[in-house]
Amino acid sequence: MKIDILAFGAHPDDVELGCGGTIAKLISEGKKCAIIDLTKGELGTRGTDETRREEAEESARILGISARENLGMKDGFLVNSEEYQLEIVKMIRKYRPEIVLANAIDDRHPDHAKAAKLVSDACFLAGLRKVETFIDKNIQEVWRPKQIFHYIQWKDIKPEFVIDISEHLDKKLEACMAFKTQFYDPKSTEPETPITSKDFYESLTYRAQDLGRLSGVTFAEGFTSEKLIVMKNFDGIVL
Repeated sequence: MKIDILAFGAHPDDVELGCGGTIAKLISEGKKCAIIDLTKGELGTRGTDETRREEAEESARILGISARENLGMKDGFLVNSEEYQLEIVKMIRKYRPEIVLANAIDDRHPDHAKAAKLVSDACFLAGLRKVETFIDKNIQEVWRPKQIFHYIQWKDIKPEFVIDISEHLDKKLEACMAFKTQFYDPKSTEPETPITSKDFYESLTYRAQDLGRLSGVTFAEGFTSEKLIVMKNFDGIVL
């Protein structure tokens, strides 16, 4: 399956929280998007890996993505190993994206920065002919994405560019709240965590609103880039 954008998350819900609005916007414009979750999020205080799987499926339905897979890596113990790199290389070669979206380059959860580097390294390796990978005993063709962008998560990283999600914030919030065991629920009797508070839920809106204020739109999501972005002209700039 050839898709346009492949988004990676260390945990189910990372993509939705970091760039769910952008994914929703791209799909509304006819782009094909897929999500790869590296772990099952099994160390999460609330819920189980099974509830996270069900929630991830519901979120995928809400966003309208073309595919979602989970690589079953070890939550909390991501390492930039050959084994993990090759599993990601397989996904890159399978879906052949033009753009890869990955976790924040620095964040509160150590898995996020580790995933950012892991995915970045795998994107490079996926373009090397002497790195052989197989699916169903068939050798895969090499493929290297044209761009790798990192979304922003807990830490307030200064973005290098933003995407206007003014018409898609509601879809992002709906996709995030599909993970109902993980976020704000005043009726829940499970332990509180930093992401279960009402303030965290509201931050999804006010952080997007603040980036929008700074960039001249209503709501926006920010990204950092691994290399300089080349523009053919000024037509794509929101003035």
